[in-house]
Amino acid sequence: MNHIKWAKSEKKIDREAFEKAYERECSYLTGRIREKANNIRKSDDIWELHDFLTEKRKEVDEKYDYRYSVLDLVFARLIKDGWLEYDDLEGVAEEKIERIKSLLRFSGSNTDG
Repeated sequence: MNHIKWAKSEKKIDREAFEKAYERECSYLTGRIREKANNIRKSDDIWELHDFLTEKRKEVDEKYDYRYSVLDLVFARLIKDGWLEYDDLEGVAEEKIERIKSLLRFSGSNTDG
């Protein structure tokens, strides 16, 4: 289990970065949903949209876990997926940023900011 301690000042930055990534992804999904809805031509298309929404809801719910014990892992994944940038974490202690970069290197990602 991860035992990183987050300073009070970092917690505000963390929450804002977390919410920013969430909004970015939801904005992207909104566009995809509109596109799919606009392309509904037959009844099966309705259920395909439903399946898409169900899948995305599950992915988002699993990805956005705001527990401090896993937040470095969450941030690494969000950076890897393109929803978060290192600049969004400005003000977070360098050892935490290095931990996130290390997790990204370990996962084979080349987003070293």
